[in-house]
Amino acid sequence: MQVITSIELQKSKKRVNIFLDEKFGFGIDLEGFIKFNLKVNQELSNEQISIIKDKSERSKTLNKVLNYATIRPRSEKEIKDYLKRKKVEELIHLYILNKLKKLKLLDDLEFAKWWIDQRQSFSPKSKKVLTNELRVKGVNNQIIKDLLEVSEINEIKIAKNLIESKKYKWERFDKKTKKQKITQYLASKGFGWDVISKCIDINVDIDSE
Repeated sequence: MQVITSIELQKSKKRVNIFLDEKFGFGIDLEGFIKFNLKVNQELSNEQISIIKDKSERSKTLNKVLNYATIRPRSEKEIKDYLKRKKVEELIHLYILNKLKKLKLLDDLEFAKWWIDQRQSFSPKSKKVLTNELRVKGVNNQIIKDLLEVSEINEIKIAKNLIESKKYKWERFDKKTKKQKITQYLASKGFGWDVISKCIDINVDIDSE
């Protein structure tokens, strides 16, 4: 058995340090501190200390992950990568993931919807680029395919806007070279030939000299 000899509030005022037999034992958040009804001169067995430490570590980690997950929506892979970067014990990975899912903060389908919507609102991308971005985020291929099939993404409009924003780069070239440059540019942005050919055919600035 060990005895709680002192309790000190941390600088954050959100956690306390528990000292056992005059030595630092562990830190715990205020919620856990109240839940376990910890107090000076209280005796704790090794098993009790282990349980308290485990629950405290889970709570501390969950709070950090919640901050990370609420800055913006995250994919499951992003959360897993975050846990690895922070060297969180693998034993509590599943606990964290399940908690986030219950709180509706972890859903790859909803994440993918959000990602596509944000891209189209602020930085429109081709379907190919969106597919690659979502794959990097760990989103299932079927989810990506299903969402992009029903999306209202107008790739021709996006490509035309890109041409318009970059046309100053090609003004000095002749018609043939200009088309080649624009074709290469749009291809690098993930657009297929069906979209590129239509943009080149209907774009006045490209066809006129």
